[in-house]
Amino acid sequence: MDPHTVPPSLRRHIIVHGHFYQPPREDPWLKEIPRDAAAAPFHDLHELVERDCYRAVAAARVLDTDAKIARVINLFGTMSFDVGPTLLDWLERAAPETYAAILDADRRSAVRLGHGNALAHPFHHVILPLCSRRDKETEVRWGVADFRQRFGRAPEGMWLPETAVDDETLDVLAQEGIRFTVVAPHQLDGLAADGRAARVVTSGGREIALFSYDGPRSDALAFGSLLSNARIWKSEMLATLDTQRAEAVVALVAAGETFGHHHKFGEMALAWLLQELSAAPGVTVSNFATVLAAMPPFTAGSLAALTSSWSCAHGVERWRADCGCRVDRGRPPQQAWRGTMRDALAVLKTALDRQFETEGAAYFAEPWAARDAYGAVLREPMPRREAAIAALCRPALSAAEWVRAAELLEMQRDALRMFSSCAWFGDDLGGADTVQTLRYAARALDLAGPDAGNESLEQALRAALREARSADGAVGSGEDVWVRQVRPVVPPMARLAAGAAAAQAFVPHWSAPSTAAFAIAVTGGQVELTNWRTGRRRVFDVAVQRRGVADVQTYVRARPDLEADASGTATLAGTIPISLDQCTEREQIAVLDGVRRIRRRDLARRLFGEARLAELADGDTTLVDIAVAGLAEAVGLLGTAPHADATARALDLMDLLELCGHHAPFDVQSIFAQQLGSVPVADRAALAVLAMRLGFGEEFLVAGVD
Repeated sequence: MDPHTVPPSLRRHIIVHGHFYQPPREDPWLKEIPRDAAAAPFHDLHELVERDCYRAVAAARVLDTDAKIARVINLFGTMSFDVGPTLLDWLERAAPETYAAILDADRRSAVRLGHGNALAHPFHHVILPLCSRRDKETEVRWGVADFRQRFGRAPEGMWLPETAVDDETLDVLAQEGIRFTVVAPHQLDGLAADGRAARVVTSGGREIALFSYDGPRSDALAFGSLLSNARIWKSEMLATLDTQRAEAVVALVAAGETFGHHHKFGEMALAWLLQELSAAPGVTVSNFATVLAAMPPFTAGSLAALTSSWSCAHGVERWRADCGCRVDRGRPPQQAWRGTMRDALAVLKTALDRQFETEGAAYFAEPWAARDAYGAVLREPMPRREAAIAALCRPALSAAEWVRAAELLEMQRDALRMFSSCAWFGDDLGGADTVQTLRYAARALDLAGPDAGNESLEQALRAALREARSADGAVGSGEDVWVRQVRPVVPPMARLAAGAAAAQAFVPHWSAPSTAAFAIAVTGGQVELTNWRTGRRRVFDVAVQRRGVADVQTYVRARPDLEADASGTATLAGTIPISLDQCTEREQIAVLDGVRRIRRRDLARRLFGEARLAELADGDTTLVDIAVAGLAEAVGLLGTAPHADATARALDLMDLLELCGHHAPFDVQSIFAQQLGSVPVADRAALAVLAMRLGFGEEFLVAGVD
């Protein structure tokens, strides 16, 4: 029977929903994700999961009977889904083809079904029942604004992080035009037998529809064996629908990363299943908005508890108390740090909110309304961003006032995202996601600035974190985490300035490219960084010294007139040395790769000539042998005057040897020691750099050979 000829009263709807989200790991100051060795050979976990899952789901393979590819399906166009805005932001920059496929899939599903597959998501992955109403509204409004900008339509539904819900959260969703959300079956009283949504009336008198998913089968999908045999999965889905005598819906929900990352080739099983179900008589592979239009809620429902979530049996205690919920059941249940850390951050946020309201009154007619409107500005590039922020401000602000207004809005963004749920979900406060959240707090303090009592606020936060203890003695307290991992000795912007200066000094034809967070300009002994989000300009005096071919030391000092700014460099009062391995990663790579490739080629050409190079075998061994011989010859001439040319040639040859991965040869060191005896002590200072490169200390230049 043609599925499209089945009477509507017998049509069955199947929904498979994926909640796609990765905890952000970007440096809050630099907006770059540091390399994660655990994700090797990929750069970081985002890159790994994008390859395993997001890219795979956007181009899932369906095989024929000969195990050859028969079809390639963009599953985002077939399944229901939500993607956290912070993940979409990363995908847009780092995986634009996957990002475009997600947006296109929603457009196509809207044409096919009348309603798009995508659900919106609060801007940050926060536990909304633990937020104030004002913060709930901002998170939802920012999420709606982000969704509109990306998907080009208003969202009908919104996924709640961890499906954490309370009455006020539902009231805010309904207030902001959200028609439905999805909860676990244990969170809802008034489940309809046919799977349709329940109608809930909030205490504020607003209505919203609540869908519930099939709990046992969703668990089997995420944690069991459904993905290992798509044929059994298909049979179970159809058998469930066959028990219904009228129109019905069955919804399965899982973390989106289930498909391909947690379960390898899971996206292929899902692609085959949805293809088979789409062809089954009377079955529509659908989404929640389409089902809501076809099967309006007919029963009054209510929340089963005041607060609840899908991943904590105790409501939402997992994100504020030692309730016993944890990832590793084998770990000792020592998680009292959760409440201590949340309380500490709550005190900080209260102070930051007070500052935003009082200081912000000078820049915004209504600071909290400006914060809500900022959600539509977050993706705007310069210079449109400047105009958009100016529209939120009082008229006729000066350039400096505009910058400060932008910093206050950014301070609020950090104050909101320092409550990302990931920080409390893990088992220990030394986890990467907890450290990430504390970094948001540190950046918020930087943006608050010294006039707000930044130092006393930070000291109070550290004192509170001192009471949060890790089960791991090596981690220590929350204050230990703050000192070791949150507040590095070298501030982030100083690292970027040092890296930019080193790259320009030692990489031919290098020009300072913009980063995701800053525009960079390097001029002589200065590096200028301009923040894309706030317009704040910071100038650093820099001096670069090369002590080896890739051994670079940069001396950095923030310009005195800018040290008092809310710049994250307030601790950089004097000149500090920054080694290459302390610089930002991109600039490190530029120096190391650029120097090793270009310097090696240019040195070999200059030292040996094109004709000799053409005769060399293609391999390091031959080149090293020639370099060693040339180095021995150059060092052997140091005892003759003048020796400047021999010194320069010897330094170039040492560069070449180091580029080939070799140190100064023993025999060359011996020759240098012998030649030094012929050089007057007064003239030996000119040989200091070469002596260091060959492995000698300063004392040897004076004492010589015994």
